[in-house]
Amino acid sequence: MSEIRQVTVDDKYDHLINKVGEILNIGKRQIASSINNTILQAYWEIGRNIVEYEQEGDEKAEYGTALLKKISKDLTDEFGKGFSWSNIYRMRQLYIEYPTFATVSQKLSWSHYIELLKIDDKQERSFYEKECENENWGVRELKRQMKSMLFHRLSLSSDKNEVVKLSKEGQIIEKPEDILKEPYIFEFTGLPELPVYKEGDLEEALVNNLSQFLLELGKGFTFVGRQQTINIGGRYFKVDLVFYHRILKCFVLIDLKQGEITHEDIGQMNLYLNYYREEMNTDGDGEPIGIVLGAYKDKLVMHYALQNISNQLFVSRYQLYLPNRDQLQQEFDRFLNRQSDD
Repeated sequence: MSEIRQVTVDDKYDHLINKVGEILNIGKRQIASSINNTILQAYWEIGRNIVEYEQEGDEKAEYGTALLKKISKDLTDEFGKGFSWSNIYRMRQLYIEYPTFATVSQKLSWSHYIELLKIDDKQERSFYEKECENENWGVRELKRQMKSMLFHRLSLSSDKNEVVKLSKEGQIIEKPEDILKEPYIFEFTGLPELPVYKEGDLEEALVNNLSQFLLELGKGFTFVGRQQTINIGGRYFKVDLVFYHRILKCFVLIDLKQGEITHEDIGQMNLYLNYYREEMNTDGDGEPIGIVLGAYKDKLVMHYALQNISNQLFVSRYQLYLPNRDQLQQEFDRFLNRQSDD
């Protein structure tokens, strides 16, 4: 009897400790959020006062660095760290870009805004801001996605109306095409440093850097496994990488090719998709998606290879290095001009 009573007492005590822990964690988050919001508003106010003093409210007027340097020195002498010239410059910029404080996201930190304010294009900045909010990106994730020019890569696979929507809402996954990028960027694998590598090396590097790989694939991906075996009539096939997409509720099969994607690769992926649809899908699963990734592809060959295929099968390129910003920007500008002419 005493043992039963002791178990009950211990259970109640554990429950008490868990509840106290929850309260403390909520309190810590609220304190951190409150401090963050206070810092953002203080820096915004500093920026507003600098603009009003220096330019008499005219944000288009020229300004010199002398005043900002003097402000930086005096505030550092008075209040310590946190008031470098670059920080003062960003505070001023924060006010200019967000003249109403209500438009500053309370979910993001000052460190986020230091990175976001480096982006001149308002549509592009708005996209990364929304993605940080929606996906809880830390500053490290934000930096990586900015360097890989995620906004441009997603935009190039959309139309002009979708680009506007993308900039206002972030990436919304509603259909299979929404998960695609052109190209995928795998600079985190370190493979560019190797003179020769095999498809297996790339697969190994991607799995070894799974968190970075999932970040590049985008929202909704859950890793299932690699080299997943399929037995069809006594013959064995292996799918390089298998994921499940939580939003689209379907399997996503990825096949990696070291060089050019061929029509045989398309046929092989089509085989995999038919198998997964009939043998692996359960109630509630959507049609599986197949993505063949290669270093390059012949658009004309792909045009004919993909014709009359009813499965959700896509091809795209990958790069083992960050894209050239100028070249991708030029391609993006041509895309927007082309959309305007249509």
